[in-house]
Amino acid sequence: MKRTVYILALLALAACSKDKDVDKPRALVAFKATLRIERLWSASVGGDKRPMRLGLGLGIDDGRVYAAGSRGEVAAFDLRSGHRIWNTRTKLPLAGAAAVASGLVVVGSSDGDVIALNAADGRQRWRVNIGAEVLSSPAVAPRVVLVRAVDGRLHGLAPGDGHELWQQEQQVPRLSLRGTSSPEIAGDVAICGFDNGKVVAANLTDGTSAWETQVAPPHGKTELERLVDIDGDTRVAGNDVYVVGFQGKIAMLALDTGQIWWSHDASSYRALGLDEDNVYISTAEGDVVALRRRTGAEIWRQSALAHRGLSAPAVAADYLVVADYRGFVHWLDKGSGAIIARAKTGKARVTNPPVTVGDEVLVINDRGAIEAFRAIPLAARAHQAAAPSAPQG
Repeated sequence: MKRTVYILALLALAACSKDKDVDKPRALVAFKATLRIERLWSASVGGDKRPMRLGLGLGIDDGRVYAAGSRGEVAAFDLRSGHRIWNTRTKLPLAGAAAVASGLVVVGSSDGDVIALNAADGRQRWRVNIGAEVLSSPAVAPRVVLVRAVDGRLHGLAPGDGHELWQQEQQVPRLSLRGTSSPEIAGDVAICGFDNGKVVAANLTDGTSAWETQVAPPHGKTELERLVDIDGDTRVAGNDVYVVGFQGKIAMLALDTGQIWWSHDASSYRALGLDEDNVYISTAEGDVVALRRRTGAEIWRQSALAHRGLSAPAVAADYLVVADYRGFVHWLDKGSGAIIARAKTGKARVTNPPVTVGDEVLVINDRGAIEAFRAIPLAARAHQAAAPSAPQG
């Protein structure tokens, strides 16, 4: 049976004391644009305007974009043109992102079904049921497919036919946010966050724990105050693991032991963004924050998008990209946090993080509409326009 111990993230975030009003989303303000945003193509995999957020993010592999819609459609598109390559109707209430690797596209459903399709043509390879809703992206490796369910279980499935190889289970608190962390494969282990505030490294061969680390213990008198869910995906870079939790901490852990090298108070239910020097988060309050990777020291904080239900930040060469509850996509300067461009994807919210490929940004909103954008520096465009034309003949 499905567990009903979790609540909508929206309710948890809106909860407040009896004498305090719910914070209203910050109105958008004017800014100085330094990028021109070009819309490259649009597509759709269908979806509903639902009160319960789903994990239907995009997968990118080998020049293709893979997407799943809540009504059961899974499709592959050409990354450059948006041309639909194949389309498969699973007739399942899909809820987890399309993960692609090793020739497989794997998605999960609200009913606990996990379905694997051939990445080349969308043909079904196998389908199994793991008994609980799948809200996050699976992880696909040559010898195991990892699927995290809302009941606190991480399943290791055989890539060939989907039969279960092992389970790793963590206790789910009586009250938790609606959402789950996606597993990330790092060498011989899978790193995943759980609703009890722990990060676990599970051995890929048998699912046993290589280590478990309590990033932030629950505190407070009420169940709401004691929420410490790690719903955002962890990030692995070299020998380090980065993680942030709701009403908890942002921390850097050692990949081999799980030891916490540094941690600071933070609250986020989204994934992290990383580059060579910094780590970026969208906080539960709607701030975008940049911190030093090695120390966790805060570099800058952008509060102009407060309470707008921001997605996780996507990292590109010189900028960050976040999207909000009204379908706006915002480009931020990585050095200062200043807003430097904005585009619209429609009126539906964007729950899942944008995806960056070079200077291109891809976004899927909660109604299954996909938009591809290109960011062009205005200074470079002006320079090109001012350059003399080449002599003819």
